[in-house]
Amino acid sequence: ALAEHFDNKIYNKFDTLSYYPIFSKKLDDLSSSLSNPKTTKAFYNSNHNNPILVTRFFANGEIDSLLRYLQLTKEDGINPASLKIAELDGLVKTLNANQFKSIEEVYPIIAELEIKTADALLRYTSFMKYGVVNPRNIFNRYYIKVKRPDSLMLDSILHTKNMVAVLKDAQPTSKSYLDLKKMLAHYRDSLGNDKDLSIRKIKLNLERLRWQIPVKTDEVVMVNIPDFSLTWFKKDDTLAHMNVCVGGKREATYAERMKTYLRTGNLDDKPKNHETPQLISVFNAIQVNPVWNIPVSIAQSEIYWMARKDPYYLSNSNISVYHKGKQIYEPDTIQWSRYSRDKLPFTFKQGSGDGNALGKFKFVFDNSSSIYLHDTNNKYGFKLANRAISHGCVRIENPLKFAELMVRDKYQYDQLRMEVNLPPVDTNRNAQYQKILAKK
Repeated sequence: ALAEHFDNKIYNKFDTLSYYPIFSKKLDDLSSSLSNPKTTKAFYNSNHNNPILVTRFFANGEIDSLLRYLQLTKEDGINPASLKIAELDGLVKTLNANQFKSIEEVYPIIAELEIKTADALLRYTSFMKYGVVNPRNIFNRYYIKVKRPDSLMLDSILHTKNMVAVLKDAQPTSKSYLDLKKMLAHYRDSLGNDKDLSIRKIKLNLERLRWQIPVKTDEVVMVNIPDFSLTWFKKDDTLAHMNVCVGGKREATYAERMKTYLRTGNLDDKPKNHETPQLISVFNAIQVNPVWNIPVSIAQSEIYWMARKDPYYLSNSNISVYHKGKQIYEPDTIQWSRYSRDKLPFTFKQGSGDGNALGKFKFVFDNSSSIYLHDTNNKYGFKLANRAISHGCVRIENPLKFAELMVRDKYQYDQLRMEVNLPPVDTNRNAQYQKILAKK
């Protein structure tokens, strides 16, 4: 193919037995710089170290197409240099110059071009389809098991007979992503400085949109943690938007204090970290007039001290105390100073009612962090500019609207309203509502 392409008979002298050891050594030398060395080596071992990509895609111009796609990653907020475009471009230019005097000069160039074409192709498809980084490796509280490229997928890319089709297939196509790309181009034209904070934020969010979350659905509730807001989307439509309160930012000296705590085991040394984790799940229940099972961390850091300060705090706050599963009916008599808070033998539950910290509704979904969405008895928090004030769960401003969207049934929604002492929307059920109030 190269002999015909360059009209140079030197390529007719290509000897695979002479080429193979050169390729093998080059692959070993470059292995540490490859994005997926195991997959790359396995591919060439199974294909007898043949220059498959150069043979298939150099003469027909598809390696040139690869270079163009690599350069265009700048429009996606990716630095083309991270895809080693200069090295690949230099090898292509060297081969195109067609200045070789012997076939022995050709072998190392083709070997390196083959390996770096494979690596660039794998890097590009991985970056565009799955993101440049794995967020679980860089975020402290990122609990979403994002999809990452596996060896089977990568191997299938190297086996392609149509490289341009692979490159096109790797393009993100969501409206959000394409809108952000346009915004990035606009800000670059306006500001002309990629270090500007606005441009850096757009790049970051383009990267976030490339991460492959494990749940795909037309309807999604998205909590924007730094914006302190929640939006309920159905495809491109917005069904609801409201303010939320999220977990407080962890201490600036968190890492240093955690090292101290791990060394001493003293709770006084333990740093606070109430940041709301990044996670994804599916709602499975609504709890009306919920009971709050107070976490151990809050019991140790807050409830313990409040009970020591005011012996009537627990009863006034509708908080029940349990010891080994049995309720203590007179918690006001407990001598809290006798107990160490790091070995507190009690558990605490706050009963439902107007003073309950979870308010009237709790929206439950499976996760390992005991996080949920809920109403709150502290409505003032929604007026604050900085709403990072919770212990980690998400307080929502309009729980009734949220509940209505979840149940999708007027009868069930009215039932929920009556359970929290609100009249039904359907006035034909007012008699039933009055009976419920009378029983209470």
